[in-house]
Amino acid sequence: MTTLPLIDLHGQLQTYVLCGRTLPTVSAHAFNRVAFSAAHVVADPRAAIDPWLQCAIDWDATLQYRHHLWSLGLGVAEAMDTAQRGMGLDWPTSRELIQRSLQAARSVPGARVASGCGTDHLALADVRTLDDVIRAYDEQMEAIESLGGQLIIMASRALVKVARSPADYEKVYDHILSQVRAPVILHWLGDMFDPSLQGYWGHADLTRATDTALGIIRAHAKKVDGIKISLLDQQREIDMRRQLPPGVRMYTGDDFNYAELIAGDGQGTQDNHRHSDALLGIFDAIAPAASAALSALAQGQTALFHEILAPTVPLSRHIFQAPTRFYKTGVVFMAWLNGHQAHPVMVGGQQSARSLAHLCELFRLADQAGLLSEPERSAARMRQWLAVHGVS
Repeated sequence: MTTLPLIDLHGQLQTYVLCGRTLPTVSAHAFNRVAFSAAHVVADPRAAIDPWLQCAIDWDATLQYRHHLWSLGLGVAEAMDTAQRGMGLDWPTSRELIQRSLQAARSVPGARVASGCGTDHLALADVRTLDDVIRAYDEQMEAIESLGGQLIIMASRALVKVARSPADYEKVYDHILSQVRAPVILHWLGDMFDPSLQGYWGHADLTRATDTALGIIRAHAKKVDGIKISLLDQQREIDMRRQLPPGVRMYTGDDFNYAELIAGDGQGTQDNHRHSDALLGIFDAIAPAASAALSALAQGQTALFHEILAPTVPLSRHIFQAPTRFYKTGVVFMAWLNGHQAHPVMVGGQQSARSLAHLCELFRLADQAGLLSEPERSAARMRQWLAVHGVS
């Protein structure tokens, strides 16, 4: 029986007894859903940099984690907000990350990579016109497509700054989608993830914003693989999914309700209306459970799919609790607890973005979900973290 002292959410010391839950055994099976994990990056803590101003990546550990995700059948959504894109990870480093990830994927049969394309290399203070935004998207599009990568068109803070109406969004996205070489994934990131994106698509009202996004998709359906929405609103995602043109996927980014959305409800005249595919930050932290659940679903074992994922939902809701933009701290902490990296240090020093009490609760929930692959090792690392914070 393994025990350790943990701080509760009231700051009080409590003895926790690990339950040692393990995931059900599921035979591997090709998924019947497209499933991307937005993957984190591993910082290099030895680099002599100013961590709040510069970023340094441990490339070996970062790519090793991508191989871990591919080995579980998951695709990698590269250089997204989970990788701290625009939140410590700059465009030059993102471009190198994309290049390295695509190169590594070539040695893995069936490995999938889709890469974030945005405007984050612009200094917002210098952005004046829509043309500035278009040129920025063009630059990143060309860089990623020249490497052979699929594009995820990320929401743009610069576009929010200069757009004055839905027509401005239509102009920018019409240009992008008329230029891309292959179908792309659009990305609608809610302001709970990035407050700078409030009012995206030209409306604060989400129903009207949805109408604008759908109009753009319908006008360019052949150039849109799908759209990922991260609004943490299950019914809004379903309502939008029901209106997508044939063949355009809904990639759920709902880290609160992913199980029900991926399983689907079987309703709708088109297959793409009946369920969501997945492009999720939480899949980074729960990758073994996600893989097992998706294998079960593909074999028609829907009850087992929910049995595996249900215990992960409290952990996900905890990791993504407000302020949601700090969820990346929990994702990296999980990777450290499970031995995928030697430290929990993050780009931009973001390991400090969540409290000790928050991370202690994360440990409890991960144990109860069967997500600590080697509980003794995880407990030893948790003791180290507690000791650093003066708890013994």
